[in-house]
Formats: sequence, C-alpha cells, structure tokens
Amino acid sequence: MRHKILLVDDDADILNLLASVVGRTGMVALPARETPAALALFEAERPDLAIVDLMLGAWSGFDLVSDLRARSDVPIIVLTARNSDDDKVRGLESGADDYLIKPFSHRELIARIRAHVRRNRPSYDVRAGRAILRAGPLLMNVAQHSAEKEGRLLDLTATEFRLLHYLMDRASTVVPTAAILREVWGHDDAPAREALRVMVYRLRRKLEEDPTSPRLLHTVPGVGVILRSEVA
Repeated sequence: MRHKILLVDDDADILNLLASVVGRTGMVALPARETPAALALFEAERPDLAIVDLMLGAWSGFDLVSDLRARSDVPIIVLTARNSDDDKVRGLESGADDYLIKPFSHRELIARIRAHVRRNRPSYDVRAGRAILRAGPLLMNVAQHSAEKEGRLLDLTATEFRLLHYLMDRASTVVPTAAILREVWGHDDAPAREALRVMVYRLRRKLEEDPTSPRLLHTVPGVGVILRSEVA
C-alpha cells in the first residue's frame, strides 16, 4: 500500500518541492495551497500523515492543525520558518506531533515522514509484549488500541497512545528521554525533545485530575519520564 501524505503550503514553489520529495519515496503526495482545499483532500483521501506550514497567508496553520486533529489521530508535522519558540510550542499544543524548521534537508524531511508513518500502525504486534497493561487507574488494551482511566475511554492521538503505551509497559520506572525519543519519534533532536515535553503536557491534561499537580505522570529533569503505577 502506498502511503498518502497531505502537504499544505501557500508557497507554490515549496509545495511543488515537497510533492517532488514525497513522490520520490514512492508515496502519494496530496498538495494543497489553501485550508479549504486541504480539508477537502483530507476528507476524500484520508491521508496517513499531514505536513502543514504554519504560515498560510489568509488562513491560520494553527487552526488547520487543530481542525485536522479534531477529525483524526494521524501524525501531523508542522513546518515553520519562524524562530519563535512560542510558535513551535503553539503548533504542538494545537495537535501536531513534530515540527521542522525551514530550511530543512530533503533527507531530514523523508526521515521524519518515514518514522511517523512506520509508527502509526493501527495495531501493535502483541506477541512480543503484554496485550493488557495496567498502571494505577489506567487500563490499556494494546490489541484494540484503546486506553481508559477508571472506565472512561481516553481520546488519544496515535503519538500520545505510543507514548502512553511505552510508559505503561515500564510503569514505576524512570524511562530515559533518549529511549522515549528513539521509540516514539524515531529520532533524538531538539524538535523531538520539545515535542516530548509538550506531549507529556497534553497527556497530563487527559490523565490527571489536576494537571498542574500531577499524581500519575512525572518528569524527572535531566533524566526522563515516569508513570506511577501506585497513586497515593
């Protein structure tokens, strides 16, 4: 099956370049210069991944990311020429899973796409691990790709599910940041580390009664992340 990649950029030259790079990998490029066209393509083609520029002229790339995220859990990579950390964080908080700063190399772009597409499978091979995971009030059915807290189904993106799965499988253990990045993002660099930080924040909002005072999900500065299996 040829993976479909939605590409959204209002610059025709960049859009053509992205489409050419994606096409050379054997994947199907779905280019769009405007938000309405992007949403129409998304609904018609159901792509496996979306790449969205945050600078879309009359449209907001942030709003488009939020809209796509509300419709699907497919991986979203945002592109930005901006140097502001606020824009990167805002893009991730809008629902993106990763980001690239312009200009970027073709090799880097392809590596990002392949890493996310490879990890965004509808189900896991549970023969190598446990099919049911429990950690405190959390229950995960790996084969059914579902997770719940005290009987309430959690609405998780594909990347959030992978991160939670990795942490639940190692509950009550501090998992090193580098190990998480290799497993969940497929690369260890500044964007992935920023994405992990925001992803932990996003998970806390879905797991914790009070995200500002977490009981389950904790960051150990300079070391990694721990999901506690026993909550006082």
